[in-house]
Amino acid sequence: MKVLENKIPPPLVGLLIALGMWGISTITPVILLTSTVKISLVVAFMAVGTFFDLAGVISFRMAKTTVNPLKPNTASSLVTSGIYQVTRNPMYVGFVAFLLAWASFLGSVWGLILIPLYILYIQRFQIVPEERALTALFKEEFIQYKAKVRPWL
Repeated sequence: MKVLENKIPPPLVGLLIALGMWGISTITPVILLTSTVKISLVVAFMAVGTFFDLAGVISFRMAKTTVNPLKPNTASSLVTSGIYQVTRNPMYVGFVAFLLAWASFLGSVWGLILIPLYILYIQRFQIVPEERALTALFKEEFIQYKAKVRPWL
């Protein structure tokens, strides 16, 4: 299914999953959380998501390389510092945290079943082609980096 590789922007994939989570929450039981617990979970997951996304974007900007996930072959440098020492895909980790915040807001345990779908889609249709492009561009340097740093957390 190469036709889907690097075609749908990851934020749009996240939005579609979020809409699915909302749909599921309207037809399944929700967990009633106190306002304090719900707000705490939402804020915590949003903070984690914001941290990972901003740290990834800032690292790319500092390296003066593309942030566009649909054109990984245009990368001008391999970013391995900062948050990229913890995960190869901090922005996707951030999106997962945002989906967890959304599930917390909805109070929907059933909505959580769609988060692995997001991860599987991003892994297959975004990360695999990105890493193929980075291997072609940066060869041994990327292979060594890939051996040291996990793709997620």
